[in-house]
Amino acid sequence: MLDLDDVLEARKRVRETSRHTPLESSHTYSAMTGADVRLKLENFQRTGAFKIRGATNRIATLSEEQKAAGVVTASAGNHAQGVALAATRSGVDAKIVMPEHAPISKVKATKNYGAEVVLSGRDYDAAAERAHEIEREEGRTYVHAFDDEYVMAGQGTIGLEILDDCPEVETVVVPIGGGGLISGIATAIKEQKPDTRVIGVQAEGASSAAPSLEKGERVALEEVDTIADGIATRSVGEETFPYIQEYVDEIVTVSDPEIAVALVYLLERSKTLVEGAGAVPLAAVLFEAFDYGDDETIVTALCGGNIDLNTLTNVIVRGLVETGRYLKIRTVLKDRPGALEDLLEIFTAHRANIYAIHHDRTSREVEMSDTEVEIELEMRGPDHVDAFLSDMREAGYEVDVLA
Repeated sequence: MLDLDDVLEARKRVRETSRHTPLESSHTYSAMTGADVRLKLENFQRTGAFKIRGATNRIATLSEEQKAAGVVTASAGNHAQGVALAATRSGVDAKIVMPEHAPISKVKATKNYGAEVVLSGRDYDAAAERAHEIEREEGRTYVHAFDDEYVMAGQGTIGLEILDDCPEVETVVVPIGGGGLISGIATAIKEQKPDTRVIGVQAEGASSAAPSLEKGERVALEEVDTIADGIATRSVGEETFPYIQEYVDEIVTVSDPEIAVALVYLLERSKTLVEGAGAVPLAAVLFEAFDYGDDETIVTALCGGNIDLNTLTNVIVRGLVETGRYLKIRTVLKDRPGALEDLLEIFTAHRANIYAIHHDRTSREVEMSDTEVEIELEMRGPDHVDAFLSDMREAGYEVDVLA
């Protein structure tokens, strides 16, 4: 069984490859929540995510024969980059299987770190099936993304850093997918400071961890669907599950809209870019997915910052929608001069800034004497949106909110 000594040994092995990432206090989120919120900025890690720690520790423990045969793994992106860099630095050939729809930025980065990339399967689990086939066909060593005690020990070095930099910590909030990250961190934390709570946060669209903990056995999902692709696994690992049962105090769930809001806050308030999985711990705190006290010292593990730019654009827009900063509406006007000007008087009265406006006289949804109008607006928050829509409807406009 993995224990504190294994994590301490892992720290020696990964020291030259991984970075001791910053742990910063946040006045913004502390004021918003009443807690003492700290950010463990693992998105500043080499390769942009924590995975380099576990990959480095695992590859360092291979025999010379195993190193000569090379390694293979499956990953949605971050583990791929970690294995690619760790293998290259050790002179080991690496082949990485990634899901067919893995973010382009992560595929390119993995290749740039020196690995051969194979795209296969619709998600992580399907990619893993192909990777195991390659393991058998080519005699490579499989470096699991989470279900490996050496990998868990490497990730656990984050827990050592948290206690080094914030010995007063009362609660550590960690993303959970397959469970490798939380297993390592929880082992490092609980075996030194057992009264510290460890909270796991899963995405609503990949929520196997909480029911697994409740039932006392691993629960597998048929499919996953979340913007937090780094934790989009169908089930927690066979090796990680006992550590989750032993050390994790609670597992909570956040939705994609909540993740998007947390990501936008981190960008706007903290000037920090994270991916979906990296934002879930802060989302859990901001949306009170678990109970915490005033001034409670909470460390959120922002596990990675490798987000595809196309995904980022969509997430930002969704975050602005959820916070009442962006509004897209559809209404119908009489197709005559002055109709739009009358509508715009309401916009002016509310100081609603127009991003874009589109007239459609050809829509089959409206009478031939009418025109359909879609308008995108910059707003100032939920109260502004509610007041604006109320005045629109009071003025006789039928309004559909599209976003």
